[in-house]
Amino acid sequence: MAITAAAVKELRERTGAGMMDCKKALNETNGDVEAAVDLLRTKGLAAAQKKSSRTAAEGLVGVSVEGTKGVAVEVNSETDFVAKNEQFQDFVAKVTSVALQQSEDDVEALLAADYPAGGTVKDVLTNNIATIGENQAIRRMKTVAVSSGLVVPYIHNAVTPTMGKIGVLVALESTAGADVLEPLGKQIAMHIAAAFPLALNADGLDPELLARERAIAKEKAAESGKPDNIVEKMVDGAIAKFAKENALLSQTFVMDNKTPVAQVVEQAGKAAGVEIKLTEYVRFQLGEGIEKKEEDFAAEVAAAVAG
Repeated sequence: MAITAAAVKELRERTGAGMMDCKKALNETNGDVEAAVDLLRTKGLAAAQKKSSRTAAEGLVGVSVEGTKGVAVEVNSETDFVAKNEQFQDFVAKVTSVALQQSEDDVEALLAADYPAGGTVKDVLTNNIATIGENQAIRRMKTVAVSSGLVVPYIHNAVTPTMGKIGVLVALESTAGADVLEPLGKQIAMHIAAAFPLALNADGLDPELLARERAIAKEKAAESGKPDNIVEKMVDGAIAKFAKENALLSQTFVMDNKTPVAQVVEQAGKAAGVEIKLTEYVRFQLGEGIEKKEEDFAAEVAAAVAG
C-alpha cells in the first residue's frame, strides 16, 4: 500500500527515528503505525515509549476542588478559537463545579444534572453549540477523594486558574495541615504534568501494555545470542525498568532528579511528624488519545480544481 507523508510524519514525531527508517518500517507493516512503532523499537531505532505532548483536539480541561474532594473534566471544542471564548470558559467552570457534586464519574449523569443558571447541563451545552456555531462535547471526568487530608489541583498552560491544557489532581491522605500538604501536592502535581506517569504504582499498569513491552524486550534480547535463561533475565530487567519509570511512586522526582516520589512523600511526613500517603492522582491532557484529521489544504484545493 502507498505510505502517506502524514503517516511518516506521525511516526517520526512518536519515535524520534529518521525519515527513511520510518518509511521503511511503515512499508514492512503495511502502513500500521502502531506496529511500525514496535518494529522501530525492536530495532533500537526509536525512543522507548516516547510520550507525545501533542493535543489532537481543542477545548479545555477544568478542575474543581473542595478540601478532600476534587474533579477534573475535559470539554472539547473543534477549534482553539472557541476555547478562548468567554461563554465556553464560563461553561467549563460551571460544569466542573457541577461535576464536583456528582456521586460517580458518569458523563451522562453530568449532562442530566441541573445547571446553575437553569436547565440541565445538556440543555446549556446544546444552546452553546447553536450560539457559538461549533460542536462541543464533555468527553470525560474523574473524581478523587480522601477521608482526611487534601486534594491539590494544578493547571499547566492555564488560561484561568482553574482551566487549561493539562489538569492534575493529587490526593494526599493525612492529618497534616494544609500548610504542609498544599505545597507538597503542588510539587507532585507539577511532576505529574511533566513526567506523565501511567499509573500510581507498578501494580496499576495496564497488563496489555506490559505484555506489549515484554514482547518487544524479548525480541531485542533474543538478538543478543545469549542463552535462554540470560535472555529471560534481560527481559525481566527491561520490564522492571519500564515499570519503575512509568509508575508515579517509583519515578524520579523532577524537582531534584534523584529521589523517588514515594520517598519524597515519606520524607515530608517525617518532617511534619505525621504519616502522609499519596493515594491517587488524575492527569488529564487535552485531546490525548483522540486522533484529529489533518487537512492538506493544498491537496484539497487541487482536488477541487481538478473536479
